[in-house]
Amino acid sequence: MAAETAVRRVRHTAPRPSDTERRNAAAALQRALDRRDNGGAAGQHAN
Repeated sequence: MAAETAVRRVRHTAPRPSDTERRNAAAALQRALDRRDNGGAAGQHAN
């Protein structure tokens, strides 16, 4: 079995979002999921 060279992967991460940005993103995701899920938590159908 041939020896393979190890490749080091450097992760260039973006700066961490602030707590407010994380909350806003989570809220936006939840709204999108609610809209997709048969009208959302309120049970209203947007027709």
